[in-house]
Amino acid sequence: MNAVPTHAFRIVSLALVALTLAGCGAAKRLKNVGREPALSAIDDPTAKAGYRPVQMPMPEPTAPHFNNNSLWRTGSRAFFKDQRASRVGDLLTVKVKFSDKAEMENKTERTRTGDEKMGVPNLFGLETKMPTAMNPSSLVSTNSSSVSAGEGKVDRSEALTTNVAAVVTQILPNGNMVIEGRQEIRVNFEIRELIVAGIVRPEDIQSDNVIDSNKIAEARIAYGGRGQITDVQQPRYGQQVMDIVLPF
Repeated sequence: MNAVPTHAFRIVSLALVALTLAGCGAAKRLKNVGREPALSAIDDPTAKAGYRPVQMPMPEPTAPHFNNNSLWRTGSRAFFKDQRASRVGDLLTVKVKFSDKAEMENKTERTRTGDEKMGVPNLFGLETKMPTAMNPSSLVSTNSSSVSAGEGKVDRSEALTTNVAAVVTQILPNGNMVIEGRQEIRVNFEIRELIVAGIVRPEDIQSDNVIDSNKIAEARIAYGGRGQITDVQQPRYGQQVMDIVLPF
C-alpha cells in the first residue's frame, strides 16, 4: 500500500482544522438562531486578562507641605470642591466628535518632440559620385516624440459624533487620569459598540463633568457592530484564509 504524500497529508490536516474552527463558530451561531445577540456583562476592566496599567514618563514627586490655619489646600486645583471626576471609579462624559476630510489631486503632463535632418549638398565634388538613388541634401533625417501623462486624486471624508460615559481606572503620579468607556446599543438583531480609552488632564474636564475627545491623549476610539448584518458583510472564514494563503 502506497504511503500518503507528506504535502497531501498537510493539506488534509489544514482542511480538517479549518472545518473544526468553522464548525465551532457555526455551532455558536446556530445556538443563537431566533434570539437577539446577548449584551456583555458589566465588569471591572482592570480584572480582564489583557489589562495592563498605563506607564508613562512622570515628573519627580514633590513632598507635601501643610499650612496651618489656611483655607487653601496644598495641591488643590480649585478653592471649592467640585463634582468633576478625580478619583478611581468616578465617571465622566466623553463627547466624541471626530471629523476627518482629505482632498488631494495631482496631474502631470509632458510632451516632447524632436526632429533632426542632415545633408551634404556639396563635398569637394564627391556628391556627384554618389548613387543616383541617394539625395546628398538629405542624407540623415531623424525624429522622435514622447508623451506621458499622470493623474491621481484622493477624496476622503469621515465623521463621528456621539457621547459615551467613561470610568476612571487609574490615577497617574502627575495627576492625569486613565479613563475607559464602553457603550453597547442593541437595535433588533444588531449590536453597535463604542469604545473610548485614553489619558486626560483634570484641567480639561468641564464644569459639567464633560471632556472633548480631542483633549484625550493616547486616545483609542473604536466604533463598530456585531450581529446578523455584520456577519453578512464579512467574507466567510474559508475565503479569508484563501486570500491570505494564495500568492496570486
